[in-house]
Amino acid sequence: MSKLISLVFIVLLVACTKLPSGVEAVQSFDKTKYLGKWYEIARLDQRFEAGLSQVSAEYSLRDDGGIQVVNRGYSAADGEWREAEGRAYFVGEESTAHLKVSFFGPFYSSYVVFDLGLVSADGDAEPDQYQYAFVSGYNKDYLWLLARTPVVSDELISRFVNKARSLGFDTGSLLYVKHPKPLTAK
Repeated sequence: MSKLISLVFIVLLVACTKLPSGVEAVQSFDKTKYLGKWYEIARLDQRFEAGLSQVSAEYSLRDDGGIQVVNRGYSAADGEWREAEGRAYFVGEESTAHLKVSFFGPFYSSYVVFDLGLVSADGDAEPDQYQYAFVSGYNKDYLWLLARTPVVSDELISRFVNKARSLGFDTGSLLYVKHPKPLTAK
């Protein structure tokens, strides 16, 4: 019986690090261009993010070769910031944007970047860092649009929605994350 339980446990761990049907991870991925701060622009809401606004993620290198992940969001209901720290590792080659991420001990889930761009919100090319990312989890219940700025163009949002819809994600359930309006020069 214990062998069966162990086998089921291993199968579940592997299943959570797979690619969703029809979703392909970006090839020629450069992790150094992905590091730094990202703003969550849109998501399919999850229990662990429910009610959060001003959500951001910070990625940095770990000493063991992995990537440190710090997610942060504001809970208006509680009047406080929430933060979760995790770690991510590539599932295969580092040139393929398919990682496994864990916020809870030995339990990992897929983090699949399926589109990336080097064009910033104002249209300028920024070759040192990726400027936007379309990300999914191990199935189509998980979906995020991340950007280096808290505001992106309607064109990028439309591109994200169209691509996600074509891959079978429920784009009608997308939640658009609220961020404070940036200050403008007078």
